Amino acid sequence: MGAARFLRGLLAVVPPSSVTAIVNVADDTELHGLHISPDIDTVTYTLAEAIDPERGWGLRDETWHAMAMFERYGNPSWFNLGDKDLATHIVRTQRLHAGQTLSEVTAHLARAWDLECTVVPVTDDRLRTFVTTERGELSFQEYFVGRQHAVPISGVRFEGADSARPAPGVLEALADADHIVLAPSNPIVSIGPLLAVDGIRDALAHRRRSVVAVSPIIDGAALKGPAAQMLTELGHEASVVGVARLYRDIAATLVVDEADADRAADVESEGMDCVVTGTVMSDPERSATLARTVLAAADHGAGR
Repeated sequence: MGAARFLRGLLAVVPPSSVTAIVNVADDTELHGLHISPDIDTVTYTLAEAIDPERGWGLRDETWHAMAMFERYGNPSWFNLGDKDLATHIVRTQRLHAGQTLSEVTAHLARAWDLECTVVPVTDDRLRTFVTTERGELSFQEYFVGRQHAVPISGVRFEGADSARPAPGVLEALADADHIVLAPSNPIVSIGPLLAVDGIRDALAHRRRSVVAVSPIIDGAALKGPAAQMLTELGHEASVVGVARLYRDIAATLVVDEADADRAADVESEGMDCVVTGTVMSDPERSATLARTVLAAADHGAGR
């Protein structure tokens, strides 16, 4: 959601056709014989202004008849899929089975929603996040949705990272971009899988001066989701300083919320410039204001 809301603001202040969104696919899962790409769909639905504003995922004005039938037939019902949302997964699965790549399918779905920006998965190869718990490994969706991220974790691994290659256009976009932004997403399981794909971390390190990260941690907490919890459980500091330590080799600037103004010097002691502003994107106007600040920070960093 953080990435999607930031992108919504960004498209309000720059030409949409100039934006490439490189999206995590390690949250993808297969259920009911369907390939589900939650992050890609959340970005797509948000930019199409079709996202459910209350849940922050799925489509607005959904119905749930198919889920009731899945439950009747004994299929898993812990992962909710609305009736309209199911059509997206059916089309994606059909096209993948017909031989299209995930990036080709994603481009088709983005066009269907009349998006002018480019939405691309970080890789067309299979990449999946697994977390280690005291009872063994769980897939990310089992942990995040099935267990409501209520079980402590002691490790994270990205299955397939050893062989995953960037999707067509990804490395070119990172090399050619005027600005590169690490959106305010979970550093461990949203940004981490992208960095695990061959060539991505090196591409960011090479462009470090042009890279700005936005902290998803505000005053020691995440607005939504388990980012702070995961940082703590994995031995990181759940703060803007902890985020800086994760990003300092690939980004020159960290944008933090006004609630963390007193930690700006600590962030800079980690080797990053620190920009303090409002980062809570509670409406489209605030998202656009944050995007302007981030672009100005990127311009400043690139010019140093």
